[in-house]
Amino acid sequence: MTTFSDSLFKKLWLTVTVTILITVFYSFFLSYLFYEKLYVDIVEQSLLEEGFRLASDYQGGPLSEDMKQQVEWYNEKSESEVFLVSNPKELSACLPYAIDYQTLIGQDERQQLLKGEPVIKSGFEERFGRKILAVAIPLLDHSRLEGIIYLYVPLAKISELTVDFSILWLIGGVLFIVIGAFLGFKMLHRLTRPLAAMKQAAEKVSDGDYSARVDIQSNDEIGELAKAFNHMSESVQKEDEKKREFLADVSHELRTPISYIKGYSEALEAGIIKDPEERNKYLKLINRESGRIVKIVEDLLDLSRLDAEEYKLVKSPFSLAQLIEDFLLKYGPAMREKNISLSLNLDPDIIINGDEGRLEQILQNIIDNSIRYTEKDGMISIRLYKHLYGCAVEIQDTGTGIPAEDIAKLTNRFYRVNKARSRSDGGTGLGLAIVDKLVKLHDGRMEITSELGKGTTIHLYFPVIE
Repeated sequence: MTTFSDSLFKKLWLTVTVTILITVFYSFFLSYLFYEKLYVDIVEQSLLEEGFRLASDYQGGPLSEDMKQQVEWYNEKSESEVFLVSNPKELSACLPYAIDYQTLIGQDERQQLLKGEPVIKSGFEERFGRKILAVAIPLLDHSRLEGIIYLYVPLAKISELTVDFSILWLIGGVLFIVIGAFLGFKMLHRLTRPLAAMKQAAEKVSDGDYSARVDIQSNDEIGELAKAFNHMSESVQKEDEKKREFLADVSHELRTPISYIKGYSEALEAGIIKDPEERNKYLKLINRESGRIVKIVEDLLDLSRLDAEEYKLVKSPFSLAQLIEDFLLKYGPAMREKNISLSLNLDPDIIINGDEGRLEQILQNIIDNSIRYTEKDGMISIRLYKHLYGCAVEIQDTGTGIPAEDIAKLTNRFYRVNKARSRSDGGTGLGLAIVDKLVKLHDGRMEITSELGKGTTIHLYFPVIE
């Protein structure tokens, strides 16, 4: 039995929960990424704009006292620290943290300033305990560097930026995880419940309980799977019932002739029957019943091969009318014995592509039934004519007829309208089942019509060779 530790439900639920956790942690990661990309870039752009605005007041020549006072006044009002120096070396005295001006303004940076381009620097400063972002804006007079406007600001930590909502962020994240895990649990429980039901039903089916069904609660893929399982279970149940019925029918069919053979042979062996004529009678009965067993076994083998699609037809073109005429010759004695007249109306031009041996087997099963159920002085008529399907073989008798409710069941195995009479005259109840399958193998179809007391008509339709 599957436990929760290795169940699909647990695997799916853990997958959803882990996905939620990854989403939350990924959002924190993105917040740090956006901090660097957005906050630092915004601060840098702000410093550059401040520096360029101050530099726009420079009119050339040596730095004037008015401009220095103006920068000092701006420094007091601005959130950033702003210095105006004539030489980079003066920065060491102005900045409240240690700095090597050659590191700050090296040869490459100096060339950059002489081109009128700002220099941007950043680095961690232990005194502030945070990262410092600084920009240097050149003041040029005819390609001569007269001064530098230096602006810097300590960058705030992300924890400082989010101090107002960090607790709410944490609470919201925890609630998101809890609610997501709970909803995922409920949703997955609902989704996997039909799977668990199908597992239980499959176990019942494997134990032989084919009545197990799954309650369908949705129209999605799982619902479709449940419908397919129910259909499969129903089909297996029907096949099992057919198999049981088939085995019961086979046992019943064989029991009667076997019991006769056993009883007659025991009587002969015990010497109970002294009269030679009686002995011959018993021997004929044993031979008849053994022949019936052979016929049942042969029919069962034929049906088995037909069901397994192992029945291979050897097709060739031939005249169907000629085959019917030649085949009927062997039924002359049987018809004369019951004084049954035969009427033939066959189109000789009809050519079909079929297996002659299997066509004779079809005719044999039908003609046997017609003779068997037609009383003395009756009539059997056979017509062969062209039809929209190709051609039609019509076999009509004046026999006892079949009730309307039984016609659809005639191709079922071992089905008999009058079981007692069928057994008495040797029928197996398998003939029409074989006929139906053989006709279909020839790409044809069979129709049966009948009326009680008036007779039965069987139509066989086959494609023809034009």
